Amino acid sequence: MSEGPSEIARSVEATLFASEEPMSIEALSTHLGGMSSSDVRDGLKELSEYYDKRGVHLVERGKRWHFETAPDLAHLLRREREQVRRLSRAATEVLAIIAYHEPVSRADIESIRGVQTAKGTLDVLMEAGWIRLAGRRDVPGRPVIYATTPEFLDHFGLSSRRDLPGIDELKAAGLLDPVDDALEEAMSPDTGDSDGAEAEALDSPDTEEGAVSTDPDLGSPTPTLD
Repeated sequence: MSEGPSEIARSVEATLFASEEPMSIEALSTHLGGMSSSDVRDGLKELSEYYDKRGVHLVERGKRWHFETAPDLAHLLRREREQVRRLSRAATEVLAIIAYHEPVSRADIESIRGVQTAKGTLDVLMEAGWIRLAGRRDVPGRPVIYATTPEFLDHFGLSSRRDLPGIDELKAAGLLDPVDDALEEAMSPDTGDSDGAEAEALDSPDTEEGAVSTDPDLGSPTPTLD
């Protein structure tokens, strides 16, 4: 791109810059008057290479594209005042189960964890913008099922769920205790029965608590696994 971006890339760039939300290739194509998906992909690739060494990057999160600050410059934008929020240990486990097994019902979550899950735990994760209602399972009772959101991928710097770290990676990074059986089971692809019907469960208060440090730029909690 030594001679400057192409007209296609410039059109894609202007559209993303003006958009209040990340955009998919399909949305970009529609907004640009029916530009072919192939041309949009070429424009995105061209822009990604162009912005790779600049102060902002063009990134894909959950099949949607947007501009964000280069990670190595985050310290320049960090606010002095930090906010601290609390995320229970139960909420951390529930988030891991949803991320690695989605879509799942509350009964699936409880089956994997082995304990009842308070409705407030799911509410906290929905308020953080990390999980969403993903419909209802077509079984008796039609239980609600949950899935992660693009905001979840964005917060943790993931392009898709395929980028979720494995157990060994988390242990190597010091983010998972080697004897943490509960979270290890939550991330195991062979646990739980995603075809089971939703069971009635009583709300009970979560007693486990884990510290959460908040990224002041994002205003959302980052769980630290004790």
